[in-house]
Parts: sequence; C-alpha cells; structure tokens
Amino acid sequence: MTEPASEPWDAVVVGAGPAGLAASTLLAEHGTRVLLLDEQPEPGGQIYRGIERAAAGGTRARILGADYMHGASLVARFRASSVTYRAETSLWHATPELALFASHRGATDRLHASQLILATGAMERAVPVPGWTLPGVVTAGALQILIKGSTLAPDQPVVLAGSGPLFYLLATQCLAAGVPIAALLDTAEPRHMVSAAGALPRALAGAGPSYLRKGFALMAQLRRARIPTFRAVRDLEIVGDDRVKGVRFKSRGKEHQLAASLVALHEGVIPGQNATRLLGCNHVWDVHQFAFRPMLDAWGLTSNPAIHVAGDAGGIVGARAAEHQGRLAALDALIRLGRIDSATRDRHAAVERRALSAHLAVRPLLDRAYPPPADISTPAHDVIVCRCETVTAGEVRDLARQGLGPNQIKAALRCGMGPCQGRLCGTTVTQIVAEARGSAPEGGDYYSIRAPLKPVSIGEISTLG
Repeated sequence: MTEPASEPWDAVVVGAGPAGLAASTLLAEHGTRVLLLDEQPEPGGQIYRGIERAAAGGTRARILGADYMHGASLVARFRASSVTYRAETSLWHATPELALFASHRGATDRLHASQLILATGAMERAVPVPGWTLPGVVTAGALQILIKGSTLAPDQPVVLAGSGPLFYLLATQCLAAGVPIAALLDTAEPRHMVSAAGALPRALAGAGPSYLRKGFALMAQLRRARIPTFRAVRDLEIVGDDRVKGVRFKSRGKEHQLAASLVALHEGVIPGQNATRLLGCNHVWDVHQFAFRPMLDAWGLTSNPAIHVAGDAGGIVGARAAEHQGRLAALDALIRLGRIDSATRDRHAAVERRALSAHLAVRPLLDRAYPPPADISTPAHDVIVCRCETVTAGEVRDLARQGLGPNQIKAALRCGMGPCQGRLCGTTVTQIVAEARGSAPEGGDYYSIRAPLKPVSIGEISTLG
C-alpha cells in the first residue's frame, strides 16, 4: 500500500526479525500508526525464517528446535496487532530527517516518519581465506536458509569450518536435516577458551546456565554422531581450480588435506551498519566483537534523536535479547511521540531490562571465547578481500602503509564499489588500515555510504511522484 507523503507515519520499523517484530507490535498496541518494512516475504527474520509454516511437532520444529519455535508466539502477537506490514520491501535510501525511500514490487514509495527504528540485524562476518571465492564455498547462513526456508538440504558431504555457538548449532541442524557432514574444522583457539574463564561467573547468572547447557548438549550430540572433528584449525586453504576440490589446514601442529566439493564457512556475525552510516549516526569500534556498531544509549537511541537501533544491528546480542531491546526502543519512541509519560515508560522498561540482562549474561564469555582468527581479520597478501572488484589484501595493505584510509583506498582500487557496497570487505579493509597504522580502528575508519543501500532499477526510481 502506498501512503501519501503528506501523511507521515508515527513510526517506521525496518526489519521483521525478533527486534523489529517486538518493537512494531508494542508501538501498535499503544495506538501509533506504525509501518514495518522487511525484505523477506514472511515475518521472522533470519532466526525465525519460515516460522509461520512450522507446525508444532513438524519437520521444521524437529530440525530447528524449541528456540526456533519461540518465534511463533512473537509472530502471532504481531499478526494480531494493527501494524501495517509491507513484505518484500527494500529500504534503499533514507535521510536524517526521516524521508525514506522503499522499493516494493517494482515501484518506489517516498515515506515520512516521526520516529525510525532500525532492526536490520546482523550479517555473517566475511571469512577471506585462500580459495573462499571458488564455486562450492558458501556461508553457514546460506545452508541455514535452505533448511529454514524450504527444508532443502545438500545431498553431498559438506565440510563446516569456523567457530562459535552458531557454528555448532548449524552442525546439529544439518545432522537433523540429513545433511552429510564430511568434517568439522573448529578454528577456536584453546588460549581464548582459557582467557574466557574470567567471564564464567557472570555467565552463570540470569539465563546464562541455560545457554551453556544448550552449548554442551550440541557438542555432545556431535560427538555421538562421530563426525570427524579437527580442533585448533589454522592456515585454512580451500583448494580447487574452477570449483572446490578440497581443503588444506593445520590442526594441533599437523597438516591435513581433505577432499571436498562443498565448504561452509562461519566465524560469527557482525552488525549491519550501512543504513546507520547512511543516516549519519555515530559509530564506535567494539573491541570485544571486532566490528563497528552504532553508538547507542540505554534505549537504543542513536546520535539522531529520532532514530533507534534494536537487536543485532546495534551489537551482537542474540534473538531473545533482541526482542527485549526492540520493546525498549519502542517504549522510548512512544514517549517521544507523546503517547506515554516517563513513569509509564520506566515501569514497563524495568521488566524488559531484567529479561535483557538475563539473556546478556553469557555474552562476554562468548565474545572472549570466539574472537575471529587473526588471519581473516588481516589476511595474507594474495588473499582476495573485495570479491566484487577482485581486490587483494596486499593491494589494500600497500596503500594503507602509505597512510591512505578506507575511502581513499576505495577510490583508488574500487573496493567497496560493487553490488554488496562494502558489506563483505568493509570490516576487513578497516582492520588492514588499522594494522598498518598501528592503532585500533576509529569510528570514521569505514567507507562513506551513499544511496542506494540496495540495488534499485531506474524503472523503480521513475515511479516516484
């Protein structure tokens, strides 16, 4: 549905994952005119993808488990609300004054909002290792999309390489879906596990023990399945000419080579930052998560007083924490819209903050235990970092050593100018520049982001009035 530009929305929420669903539902329940935009055909985001087609006790429920099925109640409450929901819609431009341009089914609408909540989630961290651009290499998230979206599964053995909680979760989901797993290559370093022990007392508070039990249960399930597992993996290389033929790596000091035609990589997720960059929001380098995130207050408010960020787009927190952050952002937006007073906001927020704190208790332990390997943060000289423009780490490093920053390197090498607009290479280029400079990344050490955020055709733009 197209809304006249003269009738601004009270609030526009972007992203129909847990944070966006919770935020938009709460806003609507307080009588606001709220619009939810999402690129996918169904609500749920990546974590709850296909949830409305997942029957209790059905195939999806069996494969994906109780945490996935929690999304059903979240979506049901959303469906019962008065939220105007526009699926298959891409926000491709936005201004700090909250003029929004969204493409929907071949046409572009110009929208206006008094408040904007970005719940655009995270993206998988790029894993630039030798051979990662070969056909047959996918992200772990791509496999998960197949399983969640259509319960499809590869029929050829897959090598899973990476680390972190989502790595083990995906491996068990692959098992349940019947995906043959040739091997698990765990890149987590034992020394990080030791250093993470200092965060264990906090992780034993709140919901932390339940997360730890789930993690140990996943590992036990994989051990029972007798999947070949290599630990402390380093120097990973994907071998092949026109497509994947195998993997080479070191594990505990020994060199190994395995035949493989399908390799899935995963080294955690990072906030999607292009929208907040375009809107001029201030950002900070998160030294624990090795990624940029927007600077937010306790309500998710950015440096722009009309823009909130909730969920993994503001820093990696997980699905259940994202849900509570979405409601906190909505409560603050409601007071800015004059729908509630501060006492009401704070009373409702107290409940959300207790739940949020419980779900965040385990986060410091996970961040310390699973940092990204150094060889993907600052790859070897001949490894491609910008897939779109085929730019190597060496080319970036040579210019960084001359004192050039990400935007100057972008102009010189075209890295970050392809269809992904720097989403894949941006964080890696930032870290190469910081390495050359000898200091940690700063908030401005990233590409300048310009519209369109997502590919849009001239025909779609021409539909603007």
